Amino acid sequence: MNKQLYDVAIVGGGPAGLNAALVLGRARKNVVVIDEGRPRNAVTREAHGFITRDGISPSDFRRIAKEEISAYPSVSFVEDTAESITGSNGHFQISTEQGHAITSKKLLFAVGMKDRPLDIPGLAEVYGRSAFVCPYCDGWELRDEPLVIINKGPELVHFAPLISGWTDRFTFCTNGPDELTDTEREAIRQKAPIFESPIRHIDSKDGIVREVILEDGTTIPCRGIFFKPDLVMGSDLPRAVGCHISETGNVVVDTYGKTNVPGVYSAGDMTSRLHQSIVAASNGAVAAAAMNNELNAEAW
Repeated sequence: MNKQLYDVAIVGGGPAGLNAALVLGRARKNVVVIDEGRPRNAVTREAHGFITRDGISPSDFRRIAKEEISAYPSVSFVEDTAESITGSNGHFQISTEQGHAITSKKLLFAVGMKDRPLDIPGLAEVYGRSAFVCPYCDGWELRDEPLVIINKGPELVHFAPLISGWTDRFTFCTNGPDELTDTEREAIRQKAPIFESPIRHIDSKDGIVREVILEDGTTIPCRGIFFKPDLVMGSDLPRAVGCHISETGNVVVDTYGKTNVPGVYSAGDMTSRLHQSIVAASNGAVAAAAMNNELNAEAW
């Protein structure tokens, strides 16, 4: 790779990083997008809720995005993993797994979140086919179907009325102690049964769940599952360069995606609990405009 100083290095090539690259390319900034090509939503067949792209496969979304961005020659892509970052505002140095050395004036982290494995036998076989995490993304496809909701505690209290907008046929499995107060438990039980017994196995065929089997022998037939994932940031680099991280594990940013570290911005799922492609893309566009304004002001 050449030794040019890029205006912006974007670490991550999902919707946030790609939309940021588009905005910056149109603003005539020299940009490099560093992405390892292993997106979290690769397990899903379709992405939903993105106007003009509803139902598109994640791979087609990225292909079309790169085709559109190719109209702006100041944007380049590197399929690699950023391993370490040194330097400061105006001159960051990024070292990659494949030995590239990339320098840039500004940084945008857009690496999203990644799933920790959930210790539920059979879940991996249905994840992305009939087991999902977001009803806004996949609830329509499971409307009116009998569902099992794997969740507990305060998040179950939030999720219970939410899922009722898509179906009234659901059962709650907390896979252990439910972590609810007596009042919360009673309120939820008035709507649907709750089982605390650990999950022994999820039975499925060709990726479509058929039943959830609990350790106490209970068998719950269903056609779909929504579960709470165990997520961590897609990279430790934001923490390594000194970005503030919230108690929920997100990079702390202002309205424009700016972190506490001068010259460093972040966008997408790693900055929010609203994990939808259209939200991430919007975050990327806003952060890109802010970085462009900052670069122009410095040059001025």
